[in-house]
Amino acid sequence: MNKIKLFFEERAFGVCSKLGEKLNFPIDSIRLFFIYSSFITLGSPVILYVSMAMMMKVRKYLRKMNNPVLFD
Repeated sequence: MNKIKLFFEERAFGVCSKLGEKLNFPIDSIRLFFIYSSFITLGSPVILYVSMAMMMKVRKYLRKMNNPVLFD
């Protein structure tokens, strides 16, 4: 079970962990919320999760463009 957990933690977008850090809320609770709400509402939180992941990637890209490294 730990191998599966590590696999998803390494390859996931980090949305739940970032949200947990911002809100000072346990990350496991946020992940469980996304999982349970996905089953109850037939996957609509997945759209929210993907859109938040895209926003995180865009913000990271914009920050990288605004602060270029001299010796890259």
